Amino acid sequence: MDRRQFISHLGCVTATSSVALAAASRASEQPAESPKRPLPTISLGKHRVTRLVVGSNPLNGYSYLGPHVDRHMKEYFTVDRSVDFLLACERSGINTHQFSYSAAGKSLEIIRKARQRGCKMNFFCLARDPDEIRPVAAATRPIALVHHGGVTDRRFAEGKDELVHDFVKAVHDQGLLAGVSAHNPECIRRVADAGWEVDFFMTCFYFLTRKFFHKPGEPETEPETLYFNYPFYRNDPAVMTEVIKQVDQPCLGFKILAAGRKCKDQTTVRDAFRFTFENIKDTDGVIVGMFPWCFDEVGANAQYTREHGDPTKQASSRAAGK
Repeated sequence: MDRRQFISHLGCVTATSSVALAAASRASEQPAESPKRPLPTISLGKHRVTRLVVGSNPLNGYSYLGPHVDRHMKEYFTVDRSVDFLLACERSGINTHQFSYSAAGKSLEIIRKARQRGCKMNFFCLARDPDEIRPVAAATRPIALVHHGGVTDRRFAEGKDELVHDFVKAVHDQGLLAGVSAHNPECIRRVADAGWEVDFFMTCFYFLTRKFFHKPGEPETEPETLYFNYPFYRNDPAVMTEVIKQVDQPCLGFKILAAGRKCKDQTTVRDAFRFTFENIKDTDGVIVGMFPWCFDEVGANAQYTREHGDPTKQASSRAAGK
C-alpha cells in the first residue's frame, strides 16, 4: 500500500485498539459476579472456606521452575491483572486466598483494590515473625496468619521450634486463627503430638527442605542431577497424607501438582486432585497456585474440586466400592 493508505490503515487500527482498551477498562470496573455454583467447603474456626484455596506463589513470581518462568509470572501478574484474577476465582466459586507477607506491598494493594471492586473472599497470610502480625492484620483484616513453611522447617532443624510456638501464641493474642505450615511431615507430627493450640496446618506434599535436616556426621553427597534445589520425590505425597489423616486439625495441602510437574495434561491434573481428596480428611482442603496465561486453570481446578472434593460424593463412591 502507498503512504496515504498506510496512514489511513494505521488510524483504523489505533481507533479499534482504543475502543478495545476502553471496553476492557469498563469491564474491569464492573463488580464481581456472584459464584454460580458453590464449591464444597470446610470449617476454619467460624469461617466456611472452600476446599480449593487459591495460592499466591504465581502472583509473586515463585514458579519453582527456574528464573525464566519466575520472570514471566511477575510480568504477567501486575496488580490490576492480579485483581482481575482473584475476581475470576471468586466467580468460579473459590472464596479464599492465601497471600504472603514477603510480598506485603503488592499483596496489600491487590487486596485493597479487589475489595473496592466488590470482592468478598476470605484472606489469610503466611508470615515469619510476631512483629509482622499486627501490621498485616490491620491492613488486610485476614481470618488467619500461618507460620511460613520453609521457616518452620529451618527453625525445627536448628532446635528453635519455640519461635514457631511463640508466633502461634502471638497470632491468637490478636484474636485470629493461627496456623503452621511445613514441608517436613515430622514437623507437623511434632506440633500435633505436643498439643500446640494450632487451628489448622498447611502441609506441603513434597519435602522440599530435606537439606535443612542433614544429620551431623553423615556424609554429604553431591546429587547426580543439576539444579537440585527443589527435590520433588515421587513418594512424598503418600507420606504427608498419612500424617494429615492422623492429626485432628484441618489441613490445607499445597503443591499437590508438584509446582507444575504434574501438569503434563488435564488428565494428569485431574488425577492429582482425585488422589489428594481421596487421601485427606473430609475436613481438609487444598491450596493451589494458578497461572491462567494460556488456559483457564481456575475453571478447570474448580471443576476438579467439585468432582472429587465433595464429601457426599466421596462417601457414595466408597459405599459403591469405587
